[in-house]
Amino acid sequence: MAKKAELLAEAKKLKLDVSEKNTIAEIEAAIAGADVQKEKAPKKEGVAKAGKRSAKAIAETEEKEAKEARKIAKSDAESEEAKKPKQVQRVRSKLERKGKNFRKAAEHIEKDKSYGLIQALELATQTNPAKFDATVELHVRLGVDPRQADQNIRDTIVLPAGTGKSVRVAVFADIEDVAKAKKAGADIAAGEEFLQQLDKGVIDFDVLIATPAMMAKLGKYARLLGPKGLMPNPKSGTVTTDIAKATTEAKAGRVEYRVDSTGIIHVGIGKVSFGKDKLAENAKALLASVKGNKPSSVKGAYVKSLYIATSMGPSINVDTSEAN
Repeated sequence: MAKKAELLAEAKKLKLDVSEKNTIAEIEAAIAGADVQKEKAPKKEGVAKAGKRSAKAIAETEEKEAKEARKIAKSDAESEEAKKPKQVQRVRSKLERKGKNFRKAAEHIEKDKSYGLIQALELATQTNPAKFDATVELHVRLGVDPRQADQNIRDTIVLPAGTGKSVRVAVFADIEDVAKAKKAGADIAAGEEFLQQLDKGVIDFDVLIATPAMMAKLGKYARLLGPKGLMPNPKSGTVTTDIAKATTEAKAGRVEYRVDSTGIIHVGIGKVSFGKDKLAENAKALLASVKGNKPSSVKGAYVKSLYIATSMGPSINVDTSEAN
C-alpha cells in the first residue's frame, strides 16, 4: 500500500487522471506514458515568461521578419518585371476610328494629292456617305492674324445658285418698311409688337433685319440674340435702310463668312444635290469675295490651304492656285 501511495503522489505531481481505484500497474503505466511525452516535448531554451524573450515576443519578431522577407521578395519580382520590355499598344489613326461608310468613301481620295476645284466638288458629291442631302462646305485657311483689326476678315455674299436652305427672315421696322418687307417675302415683319415676341423668348426665324432707327430698341435683347448670331449688324448687311433689298438677298441665299481665331473661314456653299456646276459657281463667287478682302498688310501667301468636304464626308485638298 505504501508503494501505491507513493505512485499516486507522483501521478498527482504529473497531473495524471488516476485514483486509488486504479491498480499499481495502471498507475505505473500512466506515469511511464507521461515521462515519454515529456521527453518528446521540444525544449524552448532561453524563453522567459515576459519581455523580449517571451514566447509572444519571439512569435511577433518571427512574423515581422517573415513580413519583411515577403516585401523584399515582392520588390525583387517587380524590379525583374520592370526590366522586361513592355509591349506598346498601337494607337489607331483618326481614319481607323471613323465609321465604315466614312472609311469606304475615303478610299476614293488620294491623301497627298491636290485636286482642281471642279474635280474636288465632283468627288465630294460622289463620296458623300450621308443618306440626306448634305451641305458642301468650303474651308479656307488664310495667312492672316485675326487679332489685328484690319486682318479680321468678314463679309457677306449672295451665292449665285443659293444655299439650298429655306431661310426664315424676320424684319423689325416701322409701318412703311414692314409693308415693303412683306412684299419682298419676309416671313415675319412687324414693329413694336415684335418686341413682345422677344420678351417671351420666342425665336422662330433664322435672320433678323432691322432699320438703324429701330436698333436702339433691340439693345436690351443683345444677350438673347447675340449668342445665336441673330443680332443685326451693319457689317453683315442686316442693319439697313433698304429693307426690301436685304430681305430679297436673305431669302435668295446670302451668307456671311468670318475668319475664326485660327485664321480659317468655314462656309457652306450649297447642297450635294446642286451638282458640281452650281457648286463651282458658288465656290468661285465666295473665293473671289475672300480674295477681294485681302488686307494690304498681309505679306506672303494669302490663301495657305483650301479644303472641300460634305457634312459627314472626308475632306478633299484643293489646289490653292484656284483661289489666288
